[in-house]
Amino acid sequence: MGKVLGDVLGFAAAVAVSPLPIIAIILILATPRGRLNGLLFTAGWVVGLAGLAGVMLAVGGSAGSSGHGHPATWVGVLKLALGVLLVLFGARQWRRRPKDPAQAHLPKWMSVIDGLSPGKTLGLGLALAAANAKNAPLAIAAGATISSAGLPVGQQIASVAVFVVVGSLGLLTPLGVFLIMGERARSILADWRDWAARNNTAVMAVLFLVLGAKLVGDGVSVLT
Repeated sequence: MGKVLGDVLGFAAAVAVSPLPIIAIILILATPRGRLNGLLFTAGWVVGLAGLAGVMLAVGGSAGSSGHGHPATWVGVLKLALGVLLVLFGARQWRRRPKDPAQAHLPKWMSVIDGLSPGKTLGLGLALAAANAKNAPLAIAAGATISSAGLPVGQQIASVAVFVVVGSLGLLTPLGVFLIMGERARSILADWRDWAARNNTAVMAVLFLVLGAKLVGDGVSVLT
């Protein structure tokens, strides 16, 4: 289980430091219904991550992802494909990074965050976790890694829980600061938001390139 957690923590850390969800929750916390919507957004995020990793875990179990203590061939193919996808994402992000970080632009959908209803805020958290083209490959890779390790069911569930908790720290941290400090947290969160906005592209590019290369190596190792 120790080796599995070592691999899973890498994927979870990459999810946790993804700048866009961090920016999104900080913007949500700045709205009049910030406390309620912040909690709902985080709940949607947790459910999305857990659901995606859990589905991959179930698929891996029913498809025989582990045999005789070794990952199945299809797991190697999946990791190789995810690794190539992340490397391509990373290269694309790096080429598109702004020369001047101060000129970085946020996605247009963030401009309507202050008008979202509680239900839509919950859905946004769910979508950013489970339907995001950047985070989904990491959650799928974590689920595949856990399911192919041949662990008992209890340890598999615990590994998914660790992935979800660590992967949610990027949201839980600003949420916790806001709940504890209230209005005094606004300037701190604004500084975090500005840093994340300036460095979003570069951070994600490096993460994708590093983790993509690791997944490619893992996939080749399984196949050979």
